[in-house]
Amino acid sequence: MKFKFKAIKGNGERYEGTMEAQGKFDLYNELKAEGNMLISAEEVGKARFQNFLYKNFGFLGGVSMAQKIAFAKNLSAMIKSGLSLSRALSVIEKQSKGGRLKGVVEGINLEIKKGRTLSEALKNYPNIFPNLFVSMAKAGEESGGLSDALANVALQMDKTYRLQKKVKGAMIYPAVIISVMIIVGILMFIFVVPGITATFKELNTELPATTKVIIFISDFLTGQWLLAILLLGILIFGTYFSSKTAIGKKIRDGVVIRLPLVGDLVKEANAARVARTLSSLLLAGVPVAQSISITKDMVSNQYYRKVLEEAGKVVEKGENISTVFMQNPNLYPTFVGEMMGVGEETGNMANMLLEVAIFYENDVEERTKDLSTIIEPVLMVIIGAAVGFFALSMVTPIYSVMDKV
Repeated sequence: MKFKFKAIKGNGERYEGTMEAQGKFDLYNELKAEGNMLISAEEVGKARFQNFLYKNFGFLGGVSMAQKIAFAKNLSAMIKSGLSLSRALSVIEKQSKGGRLKGVVEGINLEIKKGRTLSEALKNYPNIFPNLFVSMAKAGEESGGLSDALANVALQMDKTYRLQKKVKGAMIYPAVIISVMIIVGILMFIFVVPGITATFKELNTELPATTKVIIFISDFLTGQWLLAILLLGILIFGTYFSSKTAIGKKIRDGVVIRLPLVGDLVKEANAARVARTLSSLLLAGVPVAQSISITKDMVSNQYYRKVLEEAGKVVEKGENISTVFMQNPNLYPTFVGEMMGVGEETGNMANMLLEVAIFYENDVEERTKDLSTIIEPVLMVIIGAAVGFFALSMVTPIYSVMDKV
């Protein structure tokens, strides 16, 4: 295999290059024989493609959240049972059934064998292990409690993962119903409307504006179907890639937090995630300013990131961060700021944030259970309105002709 690598020469000079080898371990040995030390290596071509997939389509090219959680749990358990870090990584590597995780664990183990710490090895894979994971591992190494730190990482990631799944799961039902409604509508425009349109032409009657709109859409889908498919593709991919830009993210994030029913759920889910992440980092001994910076990177919504940026600036000034959260009740419920204020007064911020996280995680769980019951009648109204509009638009001209007869 051909590898692109980074290495250090005997005189301490860093350099990059490409080399063919049977595997990363052989590459390491070859460079070592030359008096050089390997820092990192990636398979040319395949690695680039995987990174592209991971960044744009994470479920295809990356390591899933479930795999990361299992990795942290297993590594924690094996270290706690007395296995050395290198041996524990070797066991995980053997258990991995191929895929990117196996190669990642192999690379981490290679770094450990060279005398690096786990946190330093994890930094070589920023697309897989977030700053939270690296910082918690580093705090565990410094305190001598790496096993406990990894267990806390696994717990925090598991809670966040479950919370995200619940919110996404609550959205699946309405998304499926709306998708089916759109597909049925398109099929009716293609197969049903043309037959009715032919009848209207034979009757030679004046058509209402709504009927003309439906006929225009039907004629476009049947007569210009290639153009329709092209425009649909442009719309889908344009929306997807524009959502990756700064302006697109801001618009998307603003819409999400203002959606009826969903907005409150998103706010509570973000409050729970921020509170649990901050709590985990503070309990691990990570400084407040660094904890806020790491938590900011864990939050995807631009508006929530901005609040955390302001909180970071406030910490640098030596002021209370609770005031920042209290000044943004449209994003963070008042309860969050109040509990943080109590934590600052009592010097028990980490545990207060943990209580906040548990409270909102439980609340989100209850809300997601009830959301389908609430959304169901709303969807029925939307479907009824769409069917009613279509029926009236197509039936009204027929009644008009019958009245003339």
